[in-house]
Amino acid sequence: MTGNTDSLDLDAEVVRICRELIRFDTSNFGGAADSANERPAADYVMGLLQEVGLEPELFESAPGRANVVVRIPGQDRGLPALVVHGHLDVVPALAEDWSVDPFAGELREGMIWGRGAVDMKDMDAMILTAIRDLVRRGERPRRDLIVAFFADEEAGGRYGAQWLVSEHPELFAGAGEAISEVGGFSTEVDGTRAYLVQTAEKGMAWTGLTAHGKAGHGSQINPENPVARLAQAITRITEHPWGISYRESTTELLQGVAGMSGTAFDPQDPQPQLDALGSAAKWIGSTLSTSINPTVLKAGYKDNVIPSTAQARLDIRTLPGEHHSTLDTVRELAGQDVDVEVDVEFEAMESPADTALVAAMTSLLKEEDPGCEVLPYMLAGGTDNKALSRLGIVGYGFAPLRLPADLDFTGLFHGVDERVPVDALTFGRRVLSRLLAEY
Repeated sequence: MTGNTDSLDLDAEVVRICRELIRFDTSNFGGAADSANERPAADYVMGLLQEVGLEPELFESAPGRANVVVRIPGQDRGLPALVVHGHLDVVPALAEDWSVDPFAGELREGMIWGRGAVDMKDMDAMILTAIRDLVRRGERPRRDLIVAFFADEEAGGRYGAQWLVSEHPELFAGAGEAISEVGGFSTEVDGTRAYLVQTAEKGMAWTGLTAHGKAGHGSQINPENPVARLAQAITRITEHPWGISYRESTTELLQGVAGMSGTAFDPQDPQPQLDALGSAAKWIGSTLSTSINPTVLKAGYKDNVIPSTAQARLDIRTLPGEHHSTLDTVRELAGQDVDVEVDVEFEAMESPADTALVAAMTSLLKEEDPGCEVLPYMLAGGTDNKALSRLGIVGYGFAPLRLPADLDFTGLFHGVDERVPVDALTFGRRVLSRLLAEY
């Protein structure tokens, strides 16, 4: 389907799609097959793609757990295909904590508010607007584009990207690289905008601890109390000195920030560079070492009854090359009376920064925002690129957003009053449209 789109307001379109996606409550509570329902949002995405003449496919891994995939043939079928993907689920939001309805997609103060505005229905909207515009103009991308919207990313992708890679790997045949969320956003360094392109991701291991002991009366001395054993294990694990460790992406980033800020980079003390990164410092600082956070505690059922077991959950994030050694250390620190079970596990990823794709991202950002700098970085969290890496697909984070210097953008991921500036969204749509057409 072709047509003249000169009269279409693409900026209004990307805003409209973003707001409408937010209005689908796709909260993912994790675990069970029915812990989220992406199907209504997936049906909406299907309609947007079908409206311009594309023929997307919908895949349900379980009732309501819906994924959408469409391939757009390129001019040169000999080039490796590019996977462009987003996820449709979001983390839950407690409405009473928010100043707006988290699922209303409210537009105010020049921003779109709601759960998913940052993670990642903004990127979904940019992808959809860019693809629809490309098709309406009757143009073909330079290479095949495989456009995917996954379920279940917020719980590890068991019903989304991981499932599709296992059950339908043919969908990604011929793909060499992928782009998705959590990269390409800007931060301010000494008065200059710097865009951070994600070229690496820490590994993750969602891990359960179960302490065993002797049940008894709460009034008695009990040296085999499993609650105490669990508390001691958590203390040993979280207080362990993991130390700073650099990878190519973090070294190049901090050296770049040092040059921009006029500070000297000392590997023993990266604090001057972290300070220069402003609100992004928390995000970047987390990539310099292993991090382990207790997130859930369960034990007992009555004040005067010592239980026989106590349980905790850990969110473990590992550096490239250190995943298995970190888990071995956790098991040792837990002690002989505490079982350690890893439930969801992905090793860290590193992708090269000296590629034609990264060069294209850099060039487009500098054309759209003259005077900016572009630097690689490692993501402390994870994306569905980890699933695609099982097929040999090299993944990057590139959701380009030109952000105001005073916005704590990284603090909005999974946060209260999540919001994205409209100007940032329309900027990203322009950059992404050109990348998908030209690369």
